[in-house]
Formats: sequence, C-alpha cells, structure tokens
Amino acid sequence: MFHSSKLPLWMAILLTLIMVVTVRESAVVICRSFGIEQAANVVAMVAMFLILVIWRTLKGLPKWLTKASNVLLVDSGFAFLPVSAGAGILLFGLGDELWGIMLTMAISTLIPLWGLALLTNRWLGNTVDTDKQPSASSESSTLGKKHS
Repeated sequence: MFHSSKLPLWMAILLTLIMVVTVRESAVVICRSFGIEQAANVVAMVAMFLILVIWRTLKGLPKWLTKASNVLLVDSGFAFLPVSAGAGILLFGLGDELWGIMLTMAISTLIPLWGLALLTNRWLGNTVDTDKQPSASSESSTLGKKHS
C-alpha cells in the first residue's frame, strides 16, 4: 500500500510516528494487563525490532521508512540536550568518582554504537569499503583502459 518511495517526506514521517506510537501503546496495554507496566518501553522496543526484522525478511523495508527514520533519528538528538546538560552538571558533584564514571559511560556508549554501526553496514548490504585503496592490478587495468 505505502511501498512507494515517492511518498512525501512529511507523510513518511507521519506514518513512521503512527507505527511507533501504535506499537508502544499496544505494549503498554499488554504490559498493564500482566501487571508489569514498567516494562512497556522495553517490550515495545523488542516488538518493533521483531516487526521490522520480519518485514525486512518477507518484503524488504520500503525506502520511505528508511528515509523517515533517518530524519527522525538525526533531528531527535536535540531532544536529549537538556537531559544531557542536567546529567553533566550532576556528574561534577561526584568528586573523585567522576573520571571512573565518565570512562564507564564512554566505553559503554561507544562499544555498542560501534557494534551497531558494523551490523547496520552489513545488514544494509554496503559492499563498498571506503577504507580500502584500490589494488595496483585494478589501477593498472583501469589506466590501460583510459589510455587505449
């Protein structure tokens, strides 16, 4: 139905947000019925992950979903600035423990982000490795074609 990549960005963002809110609110209802309402966000995140994996496996994710998700992820970073500033101010009250906690936070953030980047790169099928230089044999064959 909405598999077209020519979907306007505002419509793609709206559909993505509707999908996220629907999954999250469904998780709240389900968790409330089991008496574990605190777990609703985690349940929703796992459910969304499973939905997207199944959708990608069966049909492939539409371009509008990828485009809208990228826009939302990039722009939503600003939503966390006030929280980060407040946490930063509170961290300076830790005294001698500040550097240990900062190191722990940096490591526990960077390693999962690095792993996620590698998995995403592999999952999206990027076969071009920009870090590798072309080999000498491919350069010579390319140069030979240009001069002939």
